[in-house]
Amino acid sequence: MPLALIALAVGAFGIGTTEFVIMGLLPGIAADYGVTIPTAGLLVTGYALGVVIGAPVLTVLGNKVSRKRMLMVLMGLFVLGNVVSALAPSFGVMLAGRVVASLAHGSFFGIGSVVAAGLVAPDKKAGAIATMFTGLTIANIVGVPLGTFIGQAVGWRTTFAVVAALGVAGLLGIARLVPAMPRPEGARLRGELTAFRNPQVLLAMAMTVLGFGGVFAAITYIAPMTTEVTGYSEGAVTWLLVLFGVGMFLGNLLGGRYADRALMPLLYATLGGLAVVLALFPVLAHDKVLAAVAILLVGALGFATVPPLQKRVLDQAHGAPTLASAVNIGAFNLGNALAAWLGGLVIAAGFGYTSPNWVGAVLAAAALGLAFWSAALERRTPAAPTADAGAADAAAVRTPVLH
Repeated sequence: MPLALIALAVGAFGIGTTEFVIMGLLPGIAADYGVTIPTAGLLVTGYALGVVIGAPVLTVLGNKVSRKRMLMVLMGLFVLGNVVSALAPSFGVMLAGRVVASLAHGSFFGIGSVVAAGLVAPDKKAGAIATMFTGLTIANIVGVPLGTFIGQAVGWRTTFAVVAALGVAGLLGIARLVPAMPRPEGARLRGELTAFRNPQVLLAMAMTVLGFGGVFAAITYIAPMTTEVTGYSEGAVTWLLVLFGVGMFLGNLLGGRYADRALMPLLYATLGGLAVVLALFPVLAHDKVLAAVAILLVGALGFATVPPLQKRVLDQAHGAPTLASAVNIGAFNLGNALAAWLGGLVIAAGFGYTSPNWVGAVLAAAALGLAFWSAALERRTPAAPTADAGAADAAAVRTPVLH
């Protein structure tokens, strides 16, 4: 794998750390600013919404510059947002810093996926994307617990200063190692938008929302579930999240290894397995060992869908993958927000702390249904001609559109 992928992974590590470390720092931040925990939770919500909005907007704005330069601009935004968060004199400024940092998230992973795939041979694309996303998974194993420890020991402002330094390292790595990759000739916003007329692109994004939403329906409420139902101490929750991160790491490796060989069968297996594990989780949650195993499996099965779904969007978007890739990253966060909201509703309705797992199982099963639908639609669509078939034949083949 090219060294440029390491630079992308470093950037992903910093982004993953700042996204998730906030959950362990909320009590300290709320106390320092004199706000309630629910109010401090806006730092999580604001970040997720910033990703959803920033992904398409910044990708469109960056359509006039090279992908390498745009990646450097995005890392600069990320550094700025975390510096603002570290120095914020008020909660409002802190929230603004979080939003600024989040704006880089979707576009970085979206454009980074395109760049990573372009650095390797066609049969290595999913593996290259997975290598970049390895930085995100390692962030949950190392960055988040370490950042939480630093925040609790020295202060949460130090955590964000360290994350900003990681962003600087990623920026320098991209500047030094990522080759110049000019914007494709003829790239226009209208051309990028045509990708969304392809039902396969929309189906892949819907699978992203529902499949990863199933993961976050469970993980968002892991703390109250494991302490109130399973019987773990509050201190053990950090290590359960590390276990979840290990599962993400293993799932990412699995997805990157097999997506290039059997993409759709991999999605069937992972989404189906995720639905089963989540459906059983309310029962498994009553045993400490089984609950820990379930958390590991949710992370592994959930994140094994990321490389194949991202690759499928790139493949189906044809000559205009950049915006579609970035929007798909936003779709992951849209799924996170949707699942967390639905999980909260069933808890508020009195179904207990394990009930969000049922929500997650339904979401994952729905994603599996879309995967079968996508495959059936693809079988009914004539395959695109090869380069040897001639320009005339190629012109005769049209991408199916939604009416």
